[in-house]
Order: sequence, then C-alpha cells, then structure tokens
Amino acid sequence: MAEGFFITGTDTDVGKSVASAYAQLHLDGNYWKPIQSGLEDGTDTQFVKRLTSFDDGRFLPSRFELNAPLSPHAAAKLDGVRIELSDFSLPSCTQPLIVEGAGGVMVPLNDRSFMIDLMATLKLPTIIVARTALGTINHTLLTISVMRLAGLSIAGVILNGEPNEGNKEAIMQYGNVKILAEIPHLSDLSKDHLLSLSPNHPVSEWWPSA
Repeated sequence: MAEGFFITGTDTDVGKSVASAYAQLHLDGNYWKPIQSGLEDGTDTQFVKRLTSFDDGRFLPSRFELNAPLSPHAAAKLDGVRIELSDFSLPSCTQPLIVEGAGGVMVPLNDRSFMIDLMATLKLPTIIVARTALGTINHTLLTISVMRLAGLSIAGVILNGEPNEGNKEAIMQYGNVKILAEIPHLSDLSKDHLLSLSPNHPVSEWWPSA
C-alpha cells in the first residue's frame, strides 16, 4: 500500500487545506506542505493543525517557506532562493502522509519544473480537490488529462462546495474517476464537522489498485 496521498487542486483557493485536514482526520495521518508561499496571514500547516487538533509531531516542516503570496517560482525569486526537485524526498512516516501542494499541477517551481514534476518525484497517488460550481468540469478534466499524460496515479476527487449532482456525475463519467468525498460549505468549519462527513468510499479503498 502507498505511503499516503498528494493533495492537488484544480486552482488556487479551491479548498486543498480543508481537504487535507479532512483526509488527515479520516486517515489518522501526518501532514506535510513541502512549499509554503505567503507567510503574513499564517501558513497552511498552521490552519490544518488548528482544524485537526493533532499535536505538533503529526506535522512535518516545510522544505521551503516563502514570504510572498505568489506562485512558488516568483516567491522564491523574491526571497533569493531557487527551488530544485532534488531538494525534496518523501519523509518516512508510520501513519499515512498527507502532502499538500501549492496551487494547481502546472504552477511553476523554477524556470523548467512544475508542481506536477514534484508530484512525479514523490510518487504518491494524487487526490484532486475541485469546486462544485460552474466551470469545475473543464478545470477538473484538464487537470486529470495532464496528470494522466504524465503517468501519475489518480486516487480520485474530493469535491468542495455546495452539492451539485450534475457536475459530480460529469466529473465521474468523463474523467473516469471516483469521488472520494464531498465537503459542503460549512458555516462553522470544525474538526467535528469534518469527522461527521463520511467519505463516499471507505478510506481503505482510496488507494488505487496496482
């Protein structure tokens, strides 16, 4: 069985951190954000830690913490550092590891590498976080297509937003993927609320078959 999952999204601010917290809670896992851009308003690690209430030992330090809330390549340039794929290796964990990416799959890391290249380097099955609103079919199918062209393993999709059965069915049909879970907009986002949302598929079935 794989060591965990890489959480990516169809866009920025699509709900990757909420989905990461959901996955960490339901898998009783550890969390790692390899690249954090934008430190002024707090980090995604801090957000997930508050939401899950797991202790500090369940969170691994980011490899890069970049000040500006920009794409990794731009934020790194402002900080005078360069991100290379060789900077990353998958941490060893006893629990499933939830790895949260930055932005979407085609976000640049430097002048030649993209987030999808980091995903390929870490070799984890990927969970795609997608909105439920208008436009999600196109964005999600494009993400799925690029990932399959790169030979990456897709575990499935987590939908974040108000339920939309039409978009859900279209993503499953045209993307040939499982909807692993659905997270509606919650006015009081909390650990208990996330735990109360049962996955669409048992977490033991999230790992793709060989």
